[in-house]
Amino acid sequence: MMIRRNLEHPEVKATRYQAHGGGVAHMILDTRYLQTLMFLAHASVAPRKKLSSHVDPMEEIYIIQSGQGRMQVGDEVIDVVPGDAIHIPIGYFHELINTGKEELTILVVAGLIPN
Repeated sequence: MMIRRNLEHPEVKATRYQAHGGGVAHMILDTRYLQTLMFLAHASVAPRKKLSSHVDPMEEIYIIQSGQGRMQVGDEVIDVVPGDAIHIPIGYFHELINTGKEELTILVVAGLIPN
């Protein structure tokens, strides 16, 4: 069955939360609907703010939609722009800083936490 969601959907709006200190996020889809993924989220980071450094127990992919930033995964640091997809392996430290003058928006795809 097809599921359609956008940021204006009532279920998505109800999930608004502060993401790792400097961002605002919404769960677009989660385990209520997904079978092999944990969630698909949308996050935004204001200019000069960041998603603070953290480690997650699952694999993630950050997909840059708009803005520009600096992404650190483990010891690697790269500049990111719209269209970039960054793979974050399980247990790796990561941080995303908005280095631009406009809002930085991303999609976050998260795999299930391994047993």
